[in-house]
Formats: sequence, structure tokens, C-alpha cells
Amino acid sequence: MTSAQVDNGQGGRRAVEVADAGPAGEGYQRALGARQIQMIAIGGAIGTGLFLGAGKAIAKAGPSLILAYAVAGLVIFFIMRALGELLMYRPVSGSFSEYAREFIGPFAGFVTGWTYWLFWVVTGITEVTAAAQYMTFWFSIPPWVSALIFTIILYGVNLISVKLFGELEFWFSMVKVTAIVGMILICAGILTLGFSDAGNTASVTHLWADGGFFPHGIKGTLMTLQIVMFAFLAVELVGVTAGESKDPKTVLPKAINTVPWRIAVFYVGALLMILSVVPWTEFSPDVSPFVEAFDKMGLGLGAGIVNFVVLTAALSSCNSGMYSTGRMLRDLALNGQGPKLFTRLTRSGTPLVGTTFSAALMLVGVWVNYRWPGDAFTYVVSFATISGMWAWIMILICQIRYRRLADRGMLPQSSFRAPGAPYTSAFALAFIAVVVVMMGIDKDTRISLYCAPLWAALLGISYVVLKARNPENKAFAKN
Repeated sequence: MTSAQVDNGQGGRRAVEVADAGPAGEGYQRALGARQIQMIAIGGAIGTGLFLGAGKAIAKAGPSLILAYAVAGLVIFFIMRALGELLMYRPVSGSFSEYAREFIGPFAGFVTGWTYWLFWVVTGITEVTAAAQYMTFWFSIPPWVSALIFTIILYGVNLISVKLFGELEFWFSMVKVTAIVGMILICAGILTLGFSDAGNTASVTHLWADGGFFPHGIKGTLMTLQIVMFAFLAVELVGVTAGESKDPKTVLPKAINTVPWRIAVFYVGALLMILSVVPWTEFSPDVSPFVEAFDKMGLGLGAGIVNFVVLTAALSSCNSGMYSTGRMLRDLALNGQGPKLFTRLTRSGTPLVGTTFSAALMLVGVWVNYRWPGDAFTYVVSFATISGMWAWIMILICQIRYRRLADRGMLPQSSFRAPGAPYTSAFALAFIAVVVVMMGIDKDTRISLYCAPLWAALLGISYVVLKARNPENKAFAKN
């Protein structure tokens, strides 16, 4: 362990113990290479939120959805650069809770770790359930059978080695990237060469000719922000890989710096092309815009292609959930804020008990979803967005506090400073606040704000009980 001087909140300094990064301090193996980290970073920004959720957002905002993704993408870049600054200061697995614990306090670390764990468990349940449904497009297999098989396979992959997890995630991401790039090239060809059924009507004028760029006004665009931000959830996953990257000081900054062009190509570029080829008024909110675009172009294989891609995206998300939940539970356990049995690793350096526990909950959740697909489960799922954004809020607050201490000479400077910080971090926090307000206004997403206080109360009670049982534990020491 090393010591660092941290502001005690009263203008003084205090010595805090900081866990060494890397295998010596955490027991993990640095097996993720540059190729895998880059694709994990890319794949984290492309999920079912884009392939399926964009249809509803187009109906609400029209072509102005492009602007919403562009502005939100800028905010995501600010968040990722803030995370990058923290990672280069101290690259550790379970980074979000570690930084919250160091720069805010033990309770913040406790809440962040357990909330991010819950986010991925809930996401894993919904994604493996969705993947099972996607399989019925080709095969008459009971969904519970597919869900069970997918969960077991991904569980096995995550227990064998982190390298195998990275390799699988690499190919999952490659499928998603290839699909979007292919769509963009096809649309570009239609716009320039005029082939396919949409060739005679395709035109960039669709971006402003059908009711204007803001057909439902600015409010319509603002109401899509929660959908847009949901699509970006998991982009921060690259931070969880820090403790298992072969060369984090080199690889992670490169991966983070690709965020702008990833968003520009995969979100802004894809929507720009699709909405130029097909008028936004022809898209249905309940159907993937990629499927509808293929249909309008007269490309009959479109539905099957998109179904394969969203299947891949769902399995990718579930794979990431298996990976991150085990590490979050182990980080909490190592700091005395979770059961000690979660600290156990396999010989290959993967968290055995934490991953097994999370996978078991995912299976139970899948069964509950099939057995009682009612409002109760929907309420839990709706909490995923707000719990995922909590990690972003913690990243930004921690970066602001870290920068203040580093500028005072109380902590070493990061080799990857966030440009424009702390102002960019403050702007990102304000943007997230606007998204939360929009979630409260929209009746479809308001339920997530009701779930948050209940989860916070549960965590608060759990924290008090743990602290009372372990009064000498340094993990509960006040800042």
C-alpha cells in the first residue's frame, strides 16, 4: 500500500492508504492488449440503445435527434476524459468506487460500487432475455432455453480468463462496427448513385423539409435526452479494465481519445445517412430504424442482418455485465464493504465467487421475467438508466476534487489531464441534471426516479449495519 496526502475538507491534509495498481496489489492478470481495449471502448458506445431505441427517439425529435446525439456525445467525451485523468493518476480495477472512496468518502465508494453492480446485473438480465427473444427469429426454441445457454456460456468465458473475455468482446464489437459502417456506406451509395428502391427519393433535404429540423420544437429534442444517454451507458466500462490492461498508461488514453470519432461515425453519421435516405416521418417508434431503412431500400435481408446485430449487441452487453459485476463485488469485499468470500480468484485471476453470484442472479431474473412479466420487473429495469448515470456523476465529482488537490501539489499530476477541466466536468454535471429533470417530466421514465430513493435507503441501512458490526474497519473511517 502507498500513502497519499488528501484534503480533509478543512484546509488540512490527511494520509490515506492507496491500493497498489496491478497484479501485485489486486491479484489480477494484465492480459488485455491494445487491440482488445480499443474494441471494448468502441463496443461500449454501441448497443441496443442505438439499434432499437433510436426509433422512439426519431418519432419524438425528428432530424434534431442528430444534434441531441452530438451534444450528448460531447458530454460523454468530457466524462471519459475526466475518467482518463483519474485512471492515469491511479489505474485500478473497480475504478469508480475506488475513486469515490478516496475523493468523497467511504459511503460514496460503497454506494457507487453496489449501484454499478446492480446496474450491470439488471442490464444483464434484460439483455440475455432480449437475446433469447431474438433467437426466435430463426429457431423455434423456448426463450428460457436460449437464455440459460447464453448465460452459462458467457459465465464460463468470464471464469476461464480475462483474455478470453477480451477476445469475445473484440469480435462482438467487430460485428456491431461492421454493421454500422456497412449501413453508412450503403446509404452514401444510394445518395450519390441513386440505386435501390429509395434511390429516387433519397436526399439530404429530408433533414429539414419534413416539418423542419425541429419538427416538435426544442422540447421534443430535450425529451429524447434520456433515450440518448441510455444509448451511451457502458462507455465507461473501459475504466473497469484498467487493472487488467497490459499497458494502461499507453492503451487507455488512446482508447478514450477515440470517443469523439466513434460518436461522430456510429451515432451522428449513421443517423445522418439513414434520415437522408428515408424521411423521418416514415419510421415507426416501435421498430428498429435500421430494419425499416433496409426495408425502404428494398433490401430483403435487412431484418435478418439487424436481428443478428442486435443479438450480438445484447450478448456483448451481458458479457460486459459478467465481467464488471465480479470485479465490483471483489473491490467492495477488499475494502471491507462486501462479504469476504467475494475476494476469491481463480488460478487465472478472475473473481470466482462474485461472478458466480452475479450470474446466478441474472438467471433468477430471467426466470422472474418469463414467469411474471409485469410492472414490478419493469420498475426494476427502469432503474438501470439512473444507476448507470450515477457512475458518471461520481467520475466527474472525483475528477474535480482530484484536480483541485493535484493543482495544490497535494497529489501527483496525472499524465492525461482532461482539457478544459474543471469547467468541462461542471458542464457535464449540469447536462446530466437536465437529463434527470427530463426523466421526471416524461411519464415513461419517471418511475426510475421513484426507484432511486428506495435503493439509496437500502444502501444506507446496509452501510450503517456493516459499520456497526465492524467499527474498527478502516473502510468506514470518516474523511
